[in-house]
Amino acid sequence: MALVTNIFAQNAWGVVEFHEDIVEKIEFKPQMLGSLGLFEPIYSRSRTIAIAKKDGTMSLIPTSQLGEPPAELVPKGAKVQKFDTVRLAKGSTVFAAELAAVTALPFELQTREVAQEISDRTGSIMDDLELTWEHMRFGAIQGKVLDADGSTVILDWFDFWGVAEPAEVNFALDTETTDVRKKCRDIKRAMAVASKGNWTPSARVGALCGSSFYDSLVNHKQIKETKLGTERAVTLEGIEGFSAIEIEGIVFIDYRGTDDGSTIAIGTDKARFFPIGMRGAFKVAYSPANEFKPYLNQRGREYYGLLLADPSGREAWDRVELYSYPMFVCTLPETLLRARKS
Repeated sequence: MALVTNIFAQNAWGVVEFHEDIVEKIEFKPQMLGSLGLFEPIYSRSRTIAIAKKDGTMSLIPTSQLGEPPAELVPKGAKVQKFDTVRLAKGSTVFAAELAAVTALPFELQTREVAQEISDRTGSIMDDLELTWEHMRFGAIQGKVLDADGSTVILDWFDFWGVAEPAEVNFALDTETTDVRKKCRDIKRAMAVASKGNWTPSARVGALCGSSFYDSLVNHKQIKETKLGTERAVTLEGIEGFSAIEIEGIVFIDYRGTDDGSTIAIGTDKARFFPIGMRGAFKVAYSPANEFKPYLNQRGREYYGLLLADPSGREAWDRVELYSYPMFVCTLPETLLRARKS
């Protein structure tokens, strides 16, 4: 066992023994929806964003300052509605006393330094922020953006546009005679019709599936038999958990949410269908940190970081804070379909 001396602001505050048997546990952070590039960013100068809708076609219009060039064309007779972005903020204070005689990881013969602790805490807050964005994306592709508690609705895009949420489709995967392929084609047809002209040849359908839905789908008799004897038979071999398979042009994804099975999670026997590559289907609006003078009326950014010092002059603490002002937008909630296993 080695003895190490803690140095903070060049003052030795004590010694501790350390054991090389500490393991850091890192939780899985879902980021799949973010990696798909579904959400086109809009960087506004205001907390308020307007959306214009005419005949089912919508486009975001960021509010602007006097003298700026206007956004192009709000169609005559279009319905314009406004919403505000939300505020996400989290911080952490590093007190000098906290780091007295605390060893660093990995196991070096030194104590933990303030700069490294600030960096690590910033990274931890950034992880939480990215997880929150994924939670909001997850809500947006279902038509309802939820707060961190998983129940408070921040914005219901079905109510926002006055459209009814489509009824849940029964895929009847427990029945051998079910024509699963036709059900897939019906889903694609319904989404294309609901898009009101926004569906293009490059648009595809994605489906986030619970594990029970996914397993029943890939093991269904029709899906297996129609691929046997073809070059695609191999796609049914060695299917892993949290993988994906394409059937009738729909990419079914065995979605891995958070490991707690609740923060970001889809019901085990459920599926959620959403458009990929459809013109203007999803947006994310970012507004500026107007509560702080340096950022007043600037264009929004994805996030802002502040590093604050103890103003008393005692240098007893440093503090890091991260802020973000987003709203994840679904412009055509009519295209968001859902299904159950049976």
